[in-house]
Amino acid sequence: MPANRTSRAARRRMARATRPGGFTLIETSLATLIVGIGVLAMVDAQSSFIVSNQWSSHAASATFLANEIRELTRNLPKHDPVVGLYLDTDAGGETTLVGWGPDAGETTLDDFDDIDDFDGITFSWIGTDGLNDFDLPGPINAFREVIPDLNIEGEEQDGAMFGWSQTVLVRKVAPFDFGLDLDDDFSEAPNGSFPGRGVDEYPLRVTVQVFYQGVNDIEPTLVTEVMWIVP
Repeated sequence: MPANRTSRAARRRMARATRPGGFTLIETSLATLIVGIGVLAMVDAQSSFIVSNQWSSHAASATFLANEIRELTRNLPKHDPVVGLYLDTDAGGETTLVGWGPDAGETTLDDFDDIDDFDGITFSWIGTDGLNDFDLPGPINAFREVIPDLNIEGEEQDGAMFGWSQTVLVRKVAPFDFGLDLDDDFSEAPNGSFPGRGVDEYPLRVTVQVFYQGVNDIEPTLVTEVMWIVP
């Protein structure tokens, strides 16, 4: 074998023998970068999942609370079955609407016997026992009971569902346009073949707004809104 060919083979063997083992700095950097990107992606995906799961849980709770109010009022008359809803004109000719909202003597939730009693009422975990501020204890279920808070094991705790509130809005609407709000004392006089329409003969649109306010939240957030028409 020629000497030059032998020397080239020997140099190649020597180069292989003297080449350092392990990873180069560039290879290590690339590996660290790839692993870091993967970890960040996993953390971001986990965070997004937690937020999405929390919102889904809140949305389900809010829908439940709104439907509880709907079930509670489903069989109630629009206006007080005893007092009714009417316009009272005094000796001076001034007309006053009588019967909208809680009537005389209706001071607690158990006294509410018609739908318009609920107008403007909020059932809140910080609600008081009086109607002065239209904020009653709650949130409530269809049996007029305050829904208790639960711990992580699902056991009932003292106090209402923390952070939750239900606000009920009752609006008189036009018979042929449920999106058109009318004044509470609105009525229509007879005109030609039209017999007129009394103040108590209009449909009602009931809206339940459910809010949640967390421990670190400055103000409550509207989570869901449920609306229906009472003809």
